[in-house]
Amino acid sequence: MFELTATIPLEKDLRVTIMDHDKVPPDQEIGSTTIDLENRLLSGFRAHCGLPSLYHAWGCSGGTGGAGGSGRGLRGVRTPAGVTESGPAPSRHRGEPRERLALHVLNLCGLVPEHLETRGLHSPARPGLEQGKVQMWVDIFPANLGPPGPPVNIDPRKAEGYELRCVVWKVRDTELADTNLLGQRMSDIYVCGWLDGLPEQRQQTDIHYRSRDGTGAFNWRLVFPFEFLAAEKLCAIRRKEHVWSLDETVLKVPPKLILQVWDNDKFKADDLLGTLELELTRLPPPAPSARLCRASPQDRPWFSWPWCRAPALARAPLDLFRRRRARGWWPCTMQEDSGQRLSGKLELSLELLTAQEAEERPVGRGREEPNEHPKLPEPKRPKSSFLWLQSPLSLVRHGVRWRYCLWAGLGLAAFLLLLLLHSFF
Repeated sequence: MFELTATIPLEKDLRVTIMDHDKVPPDQEIGSTTIDLENRLLSGFRAHCGLPSLYHAWGCSGGTGGAGGSGRGLRGVRTPAGVTESGPAPSRHRGEPRERLALHVLNLCGLVPEHLETRGLHSPARPGLEQGKVQMWVDIFPANLGPPGPPVNIDPRKAEGYELRCVVWKVRDTELADTNLLGQRMSDIYVCGWLDGLPEQRQQTDIHYRSRDGTGAFNWRLVFPFEFLAAEKLCAIRRKEHVWSLDETVLKVPPKLILQVWDNDKFKADDLLGTLELELTRLPPPAPSARLCRASPQDRPWFSWPWCRAPALARAPLDLFRRRRARGWWPCTMQEDSGQRLSGKLELSLELLTAQEAEERPVGRGREEPNEHPKLPEPKRPKSSFLWLQSPLSLVRHGVRWRYCLWAGLGLAAFLLLLLLHSFF
């Protein structure tokens, strides 16, 4: 904000210039705009000072109104008594009813309201070509009326620190992307996640080996700290665009959690099994069970019982910044030419804490200490879930079915019997 003193019309042109700051002078001019203050001051619409929509106890008054028994008027505008300014309940604002009514009458006169004006920037080096835009506003206060009062607070909003804690409990109905040596379909499943715009915070669970039915158990906690602007409902990400950049750039993106289910491979690239994107301000309501989890609400089975169906209000998007906690099943999908296809289901627990609450209740990633809020036990996995390179004998034990061993034993016994008979005769 700049406060300038001028004598109009001797000093009537206000010129605003945008410059490019250089470490080695001189600075370069990007563009400028010029405002005719005399024209604004003499305007019949009083454009020199925008009218607020609500009355405040301090500031410059825009006009007066006469009191009457049944109402008040100004410039032919008649307002009945008892009418107040538009907006929230009058009891939430200060000021005498007469002053607030006068402001309401002024707003009915077609005068200029408080606003941000967007002006084009022009440079003499490139005439006729706009060099950008600047958003601003100008208020003009006559010096004979005294100081106008405290200025409007235009300090940039400060982002608040938050921490998102996501617990991955189970995975169901994922695709079986691999085939073992015995021709059995299987997958080595793990889950990774990050916040949109923060790929450096990418975290992943441990691996559930040799899943034959598309089910994986993890009990794994993912922790994501971030900064959030509540007024804009956007995450503020500060980073330097280049290594040689001296100042940080603030990037604003929606708060979105991205989770992916992968199949781990040792000798080739991992296979993507499904993706889940959850916007924290518009969180899809989770399903209470894996059976009711569908890619969209329209895909719910028609034979589900009435008491299993979520009410209409519960199917509306949830705001995790208000609710703070959510748990249930969410669908993973794969993008195809015909649309999205259901490719798995994730059981998650989401908890959102402020930076202060997270400091008072610390937790570790995964199952590391402090393992609290909640305490995550070791997942219950079948004995066949192991890495075959570390235990080849276990692969024979759990990978080969016993009925196959029985048939192999009977075949070996029959072969030895035939060999013995051949030697005898």
